[in-house]
Amino acid sequence: MTGDIEELASKTDAARMQTVEHETDSPSTAGRRSDDAVVVPGVGSSLTCVRSLGRNGVDPIVVSADDTIPSTRSKYCSEHELAPDPSEDLRGYTDVLLELAERPDVRTIVPLREYDIYVLAKYRDRFAAEIATPWPSFETLRTAQDRHRLIDIANDVGVSAPESELLTEWDDWTEPRVIKPRHSIFVDEEQASVSEVEFTAPGTPPDIDTVISRMGHEPIVQEMIPDGGEYGFFALFDEGTPIATFQHRRVRSYKYCGGASVFRKSVQLEPLERAGLAMLEALDWHGPAMVEFKRDPRTGSFTLLEINPRFWGSLSLPVHAGVDFPYQYYQLAVGEHDLTHPKYDVGVGCHMLRGELVHLHSLFTEEYDHIERPPIARELWRTGRSLITDPNFDTLAVDDPKPFVREWLNMLPAPLKSLF
Repeated sequence: MTGDIEELASKTDAARMQTVEHETDSPSTAGRRSDDAVVVPGVGSSLTCVRSLGRNGVDPIVVSADDTIPSTRSKYCSEHELAPDPSEDLRGYTDVLLELAERPDVRTIVPLREYDIYVLAKYRDRFAAEIATPWPSFETLRTAQDRHRLIDIANDVGVSAPESELLTEWDDWTEPRVIKPRHSIFVDEEQASVSEVEFTAPGTPPDIDTVISRMGHEPIVQEMIPDGGEYGFFALFDEGTPIATFQHRRVRSYKYCGGASVFRKSVQLEPLERAGLAMLEALDWHGPAMVEFKRDPRTGSFTLLEINPRFWGSLSLPVHAGVDFPYQYYQLAVGEHDLTHPKYDVGVGCHMLRGELVHLHSLFTEEYDHIERPPIARELWRTGRSLITDPNFDTLAVDDPKPFVREWLNMLPAPLKSLF
């Protein structure tokens, strides 16, 4: 697969030489133009990016595999381009991004998935010939995507980390364990893939060969940290210097066993900031990143889980709280380096409504060996109360309702969904 992309990228060089040069200087120092556009992959938090950029006079170009993505229905979406699904055709997806980068109005591309940042970092020099590239080098990216190496870095800089070994080196299965892909994205000659985290019951060792075959590489095993709360440290860096930071506490996840957050609240904790900054500064980070932690109730320390080397799914919360990361990313791209470090409101909550329903559904229908089901009546009460006290949402917006309608239509059975 990598060879195919290299060949594709080399074929685009001649075409780039024929591209009309931008009317301004280098994209990293030129400053803003009135017709600026930014490419936004049409997944996850793309709607937050589209609304942020559109409200600030920048034209968002949404790229997706189909036209059912909610962000394409936003009144702030200026254009929609179809592209292959990168999980199925990474080469074709790369081709589309390279072609869009050649357009004179496009200033940069926003990384929202592991696929996005992999392609952007892998061919950073080629993208830099056309657009601003506020994201890390490929070497730095692969370090951040290697959970095994991150544990060593955490130990070096004094950040708490779980006991961790490669699968073939772990021999204690008496307690529940977490099996994670070593790499957050795995790319071989055929395709790129993202594997799920797995859990083991006490006294139940996995079949090592089966796990390695399923994940495509040897994963890592970690001790399971007791639940003291999950926290995120979010930042936008300019060549090793943070220009915006934010923190949140995860209140509810997609399912009661875990997963992406569906309700979170902004916090501001000095130990969390120190740990997050220590990890990103050790990597000499550039661009957006999220550092995930779990608070260990035994010690009170924030224990490293992983780094997401891109924008994150809960991007709407910092925007609601006062940190407009997507627009600051654009400002960094066009060379506005005198950005002020924004303050934000603590205690702001934000919901993913569709995810809240999935969470409640899991309470009624699912059981897990590694975690006890919380009381259903209590969870129903907490969910209802938070919808009243924190009426902020990822998708629902009074001034831009169509994405919310599209999101819920997407949940219909396929025969019905095709009618809309």
